[in-house]
Amino acid sequence: MQNFFNQIYLGNNVTAYLTALGIFIIGILLIKIFNRVVLKQLKKWAEQTETTLDDFLVRGIEKTIVPLLYFLSLYLAVKSLNLDKKFEKYFDFASVIIFTFFVLRTLSSVIIYSLKAIVKKQGADEHKQKQFKGISTIISFVIWSLGFVFVLDNLGFKVSAVIAGLGIGGIAIALAAQAILGDLFNYFVILFDRPFEIGDFIIVADKRGTIEHLGIKSTRIRSLSGEQLIISNTDLTNSRVHNYKRLEKRRVVFKLGVVYQTSAERLKEIPGIVKNIIMSEQKAEFNRGHFSTYGDFSLIFEFVYFVLDQDYTQFMDLQQRINLKIYEEFEKRGIDFAYPTQTIYLNKKDNIS
Repeated sequence: MQNFFNQIYLGNNVTAYLTALGIFIIGILLIKIFNRVVLKQLKKWAEQTETTLDDFLVRGIEKTIVPLLYFLSLYLAVKSLNLDKKFEKYFDFASVIIFTFFVLRTLSSVIIYSLKAIVKKQGADEHKQKQFKGISTIISFVIWSLGFVFVLDNLGFKVSAVIAGLGIGGIAIALAAQAILGDLFNYFVILFDRPFEIGDFIIVADKRGTIEHLGIKSTRIRSLSGEQLIISNTDLTNSRVHNYKRLEKRRVVFKLGVVYQTSAERLKEIPGIVKNIIMSEQKAEFNRGHFSTYGDFSLIFEFVYFVLDQDYTQFMDLQQRINLKIYEEFEKRGIDFAYPTQTIYLNKKDNIS
């Protein structure tokens, strides 16, 4: 029996093979126990919580850590044997590839989950979900490309010359595509900083309109006159953007001019008249009203109020109602609005003959 265990096959005796098999079986049993006890309890705990982070971690353990533990058991078992140099080399190559695969998958999942959480926190509508899919594809491509280069380097391939060549070519491409790369970077700035979103009415320099589409290179705006404006993301982030969608209340300043023939008693009544009219509107907030100055042909009053509505049409409707009520009230009280007039006084002298 002792002779059987000491028999040599492919550089290892039977005892060494049994030891390797024992390591692998023990590893499998420990993983099974981990799945039945620890992982099962973690799943129950994750289902009882409202957060999705614990669900993500449990799925990560199940899809990445557990398969990696199975491979680790096989790796330790095989490494306990006296291996042929050529076989050991290929086995190490396969180990590097498998280990890198699981690391890259974990890294990619963590980054994409983090970005998804940020987008979801901002309010993930259908358009944002499409944008997120495009971004996640780019991120995954970059991560797996870097991982591929890492694997080649660890497998003994001389990738330094290739990387140097790609670096020179990359610089040339970057210089040629500087504007495109700038727009791409500013796309991420817009996506995460959220200076505006689809449906927002904005003013940029002398351009104004509603955001229709946020693209990787440009943003499309539907102008008030109907045509579509296409503005690069770099121009938008470098400009002062007025976002009227986030307007909480709109400040309105207007002036009224009445004729100089208006009595002092009527002049004292005008601020109160206008104040009462503005306060009668539900979405208007009166701020101030004063007899501000003497004009060339009128006595000028200045009033300030706030419209508590974002919609421009609602603002114009409210202003129209206020203007009509002021006109009607002035007409009842006999207060005349001023308009440009000029009075010429002629001094007539009798001719002496």
